[in-house]
Amino acid sequence: MSQLSVRLIGDNPTRIWSISCAERVHRIAKAAGFAVTDSNDGPTLLINSAFAFDPQWLGFMKLRPNAVLTIDGVPAIAHITGNNEEAAQALLSSRMPAGLQPVAAEDHKGFYNKSLRKKEWPFLLPLTPANVPAIERASYQASYKGVTDLLTKYLWPELAFHLTRLAARIGLSPNMVTGIGALCCIAATFLFAQGLYWTGFLIGFLFMVLDTVDGKLARCTITSSKWGNIFDHGVDLIHPPFWWFAWGLGLQHWGLALSPEIFWMVMGVILGGYVLQRLIEGTFMRAFNGMHIHVWRRFDTRFRLITARRNPNMVILFVALLFGRPDLGLIGIAWWTGISLLVHAVQLLQAHGAKRAGQPVVSWMEPQA
Repeated sequence: MSQLSVRLIGDNPTRIWSISCAERVHRIAKAAGFAVTDSNDGPTLLINSAFAFDPQWLGFMKLRPNAVLTIDGVPAIAHITGNNEEAAQALLSSRMPAGLQPVAAEDHKGFYNKSLRKKEWPFLLPLTPANVPAIERASYQASYKGVTDLLTKYLWPELAFHLTRLAARIGLSPNMVTGIGALCCIAATFLFAQGLYWTGFLIGFLFMVLDTVDGKLARCTITSSKWGNIFDHGVDLIHPPFWWFAWGLGLQHWGLALSPEIFWMVMGVILGGYVLQRLIEGTFMRAFNGMHIHVWRRFDTRFRLITARRNPNMVILFVALLFGRPDLGLIGIAWWTGISLLVHAVQLLQAHGAKRAGQPVVSWMEPQA
């Protein structure tokens, strides 16, 4: 059986995220494992260059041979199993190809994006200069994780959107953004250790926003890479314990140093709890087909907003700093880490209990058969 290829029909000069239509389709096809062709024969997904689309539509149409995806009745993506020249000419003039089954995009809004942990309706929009802002915003929103912490979800999405667009305009790669963020992360660590908490917060805030921007830039420009994921997630995974330890060292500059016994007890709870919580999350994924612990039930998704990760912990430190008690902030993180660890342990036990009882352990966001 021949490999399914992708063929772009037409030449649209409109650029989104500073990428041409042809280059964007090429990147999407390559990332999805499709060959790009100019041939008019063989199994092919024909892409109407008059539209910009979410990459998920290619996977959707791959499963629908001899069908054409439409939006407002206009053909956008057709799956042809033989000679496609007649269908290509039809798409070029925005006519329905003869003999194909129309599939309306408006009738398929219940997508579950497992990698980004959310329900969504993938965008499919006319690619015109006037529509570029709407397309870029739809593309950005599509790249956002549905299950995350409260700061990433509610505080800086708009700021991160404009920074993502700026990075694309000036030609920064996602790895460049991650590198700039990593330098900010290191700087914040040293500032915390010197008791310069407010300055550290400012630099740390920039890092946290850039930590959102790099991933969104990679998804919006279709430039995700294995190395980029390792770099980004490696920084995310490693740095939080250093921040909390540096914060504890900085307390001496405020005259609020904890006694050695309390300091190491607090650090033990924070660092040990952080490692154990991550281990529980990994154990859950291995036990339940790669599903994240935070997408099992609605409660688990809501608890992810505030669980003891970097960003919620920074809220605790910020509030404590407002009252001039950074020491209590660190102690607060220890308590919240212990509570969050207990919640995650219970979640894991409950999931195994449900499995033993024969109940399906699947995400509440997945469409039910």
